[in-house]
Amino acid sequence: MADAITPRSEDYSQWYHDVVRHARLADYSPVRGCMIVRPNGYALWENMQAGLDGMFKATGHRNAYFPIFIPQSFLAREAAHVEGFAKECAVVTHSRLKVGDDGTLDVDPESKLEENLIVRPTSETIVWDTYSKWIQSWRDLPILLNQWNNVVRWEMRTRLFLRTMEFLWQEGHTAHATRDEAMEETLRILDIYATFAEDWMAMPVIKGVKSAAERFAGADETFCIEALMQDGKALQSGTSHFLGQNFARAFNCQFQNRDNELEYVWATSWGVSTRLIGALVMVHSDDRGLVLPPKLAPTQAVIVPIYRSDEDRVAVLEAASVVESKLRASGIRVELDAREGFRPGWKFTEHEVQGVPVRLAIGPRDVANRTVELARRDGGEKQSVPVDGIVASVQEALDSVQFGLFEKALAHREANTTSVDSYDDLRGVLDDKGGFVRMHWDGTSETEARIKDETKATIRCIPLEGYEEDGVDPVSGRPSRGRVLYARAY
Repeated sequence: MADAITPRSEDYSQWYHDVVRHARLADYSPVRGCMIVRPNGYALWENMQAGLDGMFKATGHRNAYFPIFIPQSFLAREAAHVEGFAKECAVVTHSRLKVGDDGTLDVDPESKLEENLIVRPTSETIVWDTYSKWIQSWRDLPILLNQWNNVVRWEMRTRLFLRTMEFLWQEGHTAHATRDEAMEETLRILDIYATFAEDWMAMPVIKGVKSAAERFAGADETFCIEALMQDGKALQSGTSHFLGQNFARAFNCQFQNRDNELEYVWATSWGVSTRLIGALVMVHSDDRGLVLPPKLAPTQAVIVPIYRSDEDRVAVLEAASVVESKLRASGIRVELDAREGFRPGWKFTEHEVQGVPVRLAIGPRDVANRTVELARRDGGEKQSVPVDGIVASVQEALDSVQFGLFEKALAHREANTTSVDSYDDLRGVLDDKGGFVRMHWDGTSETEARIKDETKATIRCIPLEGYEEDGVDPVSGRPSRGRVLYARAY
C-alpha cells in the first residue's frame, strides 16, 4: 500500500494526492469540483469540530443554523461583498423539473422563481437581515452565534480538501454595541484558532492582519493565521473579520444605545474549514503515508494480534481484549484489529498509511511475558512494555508524539523563514527554497500588486508580533514601518 505513494521529493502534489487517497480521507465526486469525504476524513473533521466547538462555547458562543439559500437581492446590498463573491456564486432560478413527451427531463419554464436564490457562499447577508429584526436595544447585545454547515463557491480546479466547490466549515457571526467589543471579539477568535492549530493540530502558525488587497470582501480588517507546509508554500488556515458597521448599515440594523440614541451595530465574522485537514496532511505526513497528531487522530492506538495456531489465537485475542478494555476505560481511542484473512504485516502497513499514532502488537511470547510491543508512527523505536502499565505507556507515547510533531513543524518553519533587504533576494529565496520571507513594504497596493504579478508571492499577513521595524521598501525605495510576510501559497 505504502509503495504506491509518490515520494515528496519527486512530486509533492502527487504525494499529497496519494496520501489523501490511500489514507481513505476523501475521494473525487462525480460532480466536477466536489469531493466525497470518507469516514476516516469525516472522523478527523468531527474531532476538529468537537475541539473548536468546546472552545467557542467556553467563550459564550452558541450554535444556530441559517438557510442554505439566500435571496440574490441580499448579496447586492453590500457593495464590496457582492463584488468579492459575484463570480463564485451558484444560482437557483427554477423550482422543478418536468418530463417531456419524449421522456427527457428538463427544467419546467413555468417554475421560474420570482427572485433568484444564491446557494450559500457565506452567510453574512442572511444573518444581518435576521439580526435587523432581532436587535432593537443595547440589551439585545451581544449576539454570539456560530453555525456548522457547508458552503458553495464555484471552483472547478479540484484539489481534495484544499480547493473544492463545496466544503464544510464553521462560520461565526457576532453583533456588538461598540467598536471595541467587536474588535476584542475578532482577536479573541483569532487566538482560539491559533491555540487550536498549535495545541490540537501540532501546527505552528503566525497571527497577522491581511493587507487591503487580501481582505475579506465587506470587512474593515481581516486577521488570519498562516502556516507553512513542507514544500515551502503557505496555507491560510483561519480568518477572523472585523466587519465594522458595514453589514449593519446595508441591512439597517440599528439599536438604541444606553444614551437612548440610535446607532448601527458593530459586527464580526470568522471561520475555518475542512481545508484544515489538508493542512494536517501537508504539515506532518511522510512518504509512508498519513501522520496524525494524537489529539485529533480518530484511532489513537491500534492493537494487532499475532498468532499461527488456533490455540495461540484464543490466548492472544483474550490478552488483546484486556489491553483494549484498559485503554478504552482510560479514554484512549483504541481499535482491536482482529480481522480474519489479513496478515499482521499488511495490517501494520494499513494503519501506518492511515496515520494511527501508536501501534501495539501482541503475540504468544508477549502473552507469556505479560508484555506488549509498542511502536510509534512518528518513527520512534519499538519497545516492549508491561501490560500492567499499558495505559501509562500508551499515554506517554501519545503525549510525546503530539509534542514531537509540533517541534518538528516549528523547526521546519524557522529553518524556512528568511529576512531579506532586497527585491532580488526575495525572488532568489522564493525560487530556491520557498518558505516565509520577511521583507519591508511601503504599504501601497501598487508595490504589492507588482510583487504578486512578478513573483506569484502574496503578502500572507502583517504579523501581529515582530512587525515594528523601520526600514525601506526595496521595491519602491519608500519608507517602511515593518517587515511583512511574503510567500507563495495554496
